[in-house]
Amino acid sequence: MHLAKDNKGLKFCEISFGNHFFDLLIFLNGEFNEYEIIQKLPKVPIFAADGAGISLIKNGIIPEYIIGDLDSFSSDDAIATGFPNDRLIKISEQETNDFEKTLKYASEKGHNRILILGIHGGLYEHSLNNWSVLSRYSKSMNLTIYDKGRYGMCISKSFYLKTHKDEIISLIPKNKAILSTQNLYWKLDAEALELGIREGTHNIAIADEISIEIHEGEVFLFIDQRLPFAPEYIYNNEGEV
Repeated sequence: MHLAKDNKGLKFCEISFGNHFFDLLIFLNGEFNEYEIIQKLPKVPIFAADGAGISLIKNGIIPEYIIGDLDSFSSDDAIATGFPNDRLIKISEQETNDFEKTLKYASEKGHNRILILGIHGGLYEHSLNNWSVLSRYSKSMNLTIYDKGRYGMCISKSFYLKTHKDEIISLIPKNKAILSTQNLYWKLDAEALELGIREGTHNIAIADEISIEIHEGEVFLFIDQRLPFAPEYIYNNEGEV
């Protein structure tokens, strides 16, 4: 079942996969043991957020840079592992966490289409803070989370997405979002999802394409991974936004 694209003149984007690869991998210092997925991706630079550098090097993966306040990966660690000291990027200020420091540095280096790994782990408040950072920087960068065979993205615009029947689609509101959906098993019709009241985990695609109209707010969208491809956000066939 295909969807009508006009939707009463509202501006939808299409989230498409297949045309672009990621231009950077960022590893955070969280739980991650699927290093083999690197082999599924074209060779791209790897940035490590502080302590993630230790885990990468132990697994034979040498990041291009290790970035953060370096309270976990020190100059002594660099000496012990042979990691070049000039590729340690120390940012001492404490207003931002290592994830945000790494995103800022990635932006300065011209990277935009980024796959992020290891977002969970450690103290739970660190994980929640990482999701806040993801939301903030998704407004200016193309950021995708990978975790256990799933992609996660922060979306604030109405969209179409090609799926496969029975694919699990989760929509988690950032605080509160009002949505209308097509081709999901549990349909929403200008209804609210709100943290602490009603969430949207584990909905099911019932066709090969779905649409989500976001009347208000933003959502974290979780879908099956599309490795090795990065999402492309297209409005009216005018190219990526």
